[in-house]
Amino acid sequence: MTPPNPSRERPSTSRILLEFLGSMNLAVTLLVIVAIAAIIGTVLNQDKPYSDYLLEFGPYWFKVFRDLGLYDVYSATWFVLIMTFLVISTSVCVYRNGPRMLREMRQYRVNVQAKSLRLMRHHEERETAVEIAGVEARAKRLLQNHGYRVREEDHGDHRVLAAMRGRYNRFGYLLTHIGIVVILIGGMLDSNMFLKMAVALGKLKVETHDVPVSQVPASSRIGTWNPSYRGNVSIPEGQSANVLFLQLKDGYVVQQLPFTVTVKKFTVKHYITGQPKDFQSEVVVHDPRTGKTVHDTIRVNHPLDFDGDKIFQASFGDGGSKLQFKIWSLAGVSKPLDFKGTVFGKYALDTQDGKRQLEIDNFRMYNIEQKPGENGISKPVDLGPSVTFKLRNSQGEANEYVNYLVPRRVDGISYFLSGVRSEPNKPYRYLHIPAGPNGGVHRFMQFAEAMHSKTMLDKVSGSMAENTLAAMGKNGDAATLSKIKSSIRQILQLFAQGGYTAVVQSVRERVPADRQKEAADAFLKVLNAGLEGVYRDVLAQDGVNSPTQQDWNFFQAAVPSLSVLPLYGAPVYLQLTNFKQIQAAGLQITRYPGAKVVWIGALMLLSGIFLMFFVSHRRIWLRTEPRGDGGTRVLFAGTSNRNMMEFDRHFGQLKDALFSKLRP
Repeated sequence: MTPPNPSRERPSTSRILLEFLGSMNLAVTLLVIVAIAAIIGTVLNQDKPYSDYLLEFGPYWFKVFRDLGLYDVYSATWFVLIMTFLVISTSVCVYRNGPRMLREMRQYRVNVQAKSLRLMRHHEERETAVEIAGVEARAKRLLQNHGYRVREEDHGDHRVLAAMRGRYNRFGYLLTHIGIVVILIGGMLDSNMFLKMAVALGKLKVETHDVPVSQVPASSRIGTWNPSYRGNVSIPEGQSANVLFLQLKDGYVVQQLPFTVTVKKFTVKHYITGQPKDFQSEVVVHDPRTGKTVHDTIRVNHPLDFDGDKIFQASFGDGGSKLQFKIWSLAGVSKPLDFKGTVFGKYALDTQDGKRQLEIDNFRMYNIEQKPGENGISKPVDLGPSVTFKLRNSQGEANEYVNYLVPRRVDGISYFLSGVRSEPNKPYRYLHIPAGPNGGVHRFMQFAEAMHSKTMLDKVSGSMAENTLAAMGKNGDAATLSKIKSSIRQILQLFAQGGYTAVVQSVRERVPADRQKEAADAFLKVLNAGLEGVYRDVLAQDGVNSPTQQDWNFFQAAVPSLSVLPLYGAPVYLQLTNFKQIQAAGLQITRYPGAKVVWIGALMLLSGIFLMFFVSHRRIWLRTEPRGDGGTRVLFAGTSNRNMMEFDRHFGQLKDALFSKLRP
């Protein structure tokens, strides 16, 4: 029976695993995936709110990209796993090859055989009359002059002189691979993997509701144990903060800071186009543990470094400006209600159309638009301060509005602008409210109130009906008078409830198709006469009995606005009357302890690459055997691990220098 051959035994599982983890194929595959992930992370903006991605990609692709973790590639679970495998693979390479390379750096291989030397590409064999001692002395001086370290060994029948130069080339391989491991570990330290692990283990809960920081539960808060973070916080002038908001998945978590940041003053400068040119914050940073306090000014690209935390000036916004309004009813009450609120505040409003929730979102001091000028050259125009808010009904549906403080002149008439939209990604549609003789909106609101007043409509429609009967010669026909009055009042009510569109739709529903154009012209004539009658009564209430051309210009501007009031989507109009602006500095605070680790790894990597590419590991051997006549048989050989063309020249120089002084 043939005994088993140990060399053919099946390798152990651990050996197979080490070979797989340390294989070049695995390392190259992982590096390719990391490169692809880096491209994705560069092309696709990272760490934005999920709502922004939803608007950009739509529901389907938003979900696909979210499930793949593409919104935070460098902290995605699959990316962290790949980085982990890359660290393990590179470490296994160092573990398997490091000892051998360290031995090669120390071993001069003085036991080399003559057969091995003759098989080398660079070798030369000669005989000389010079004795062994002279040959070795000559070779030793020559090699040492060229920077080689030399070792000698006497084997009895022959002697070997071994020389080596550039042994740290092998150390470059180790430095390169260890540097990669250190860089990867540093990068993982600065990732969100600690937070994701805490979320996966149920130790941390992502908060998805927009609530004040004081109401964020403890399960969504992180202590100062977190080794790395990058978050944002908005601090109004004169206020302080000691927390950050870290974006995570579709929500956020609150990071507790070991220090407090106070914004003493915030300053912003603008270009003529209205774009911000520079903004800076005067801050005071205080650490209660050590008592350290720093006063500094933070500007864009000029962060403050406080004990390893970098504080950047990232943005600016409103810090809770105090606003004053007049709330005008658009359905029957011309007397406004004075109201005060602050940005980010939420308030309950009682309107004639039910309860509404007012959510004030933002205040802007400047609104710059490009207005066409002479010769087709646009020039910037400031529309003045504006406020953005939402009005939400009892079903939770809301429209977003933007109202301006000062009127804008359009075609010679001043209008107060109020933009409205039902979805954030849609453009605003603007209601133009013409300014009255006193520069306000009071006359327009009187006109709107009159259009919803039953008494006013009855008065105007009755007067028009009597004039119509008088023209027809039927002054005493009560039935006809009532019918005409009812028709006129109905037309005016249709306009008040739905504008011109409702009037035209009524014609289409009640009149045969072949007579609709004629009927529509008649309806519009009656409507315009009724609107004029209502407007004259409004002027009479203000003591204007003889309207001027300016009054009629206002009438021409007000009627189209009254027609679209039903499309405004709100029962009230909020007129911004005064404000006290409070600005807030948007700060980004980061802590990256892995940055120093990455720098160390990068230095190791660069040093290793330099040693690998610019230092050649060269070995030279001189094998000498005594001849019977007192001479010496010399075998001179050498090898190099790179740059063979240059080594050809170098070995040739050594060979010529050695044998030129040895007599054949």
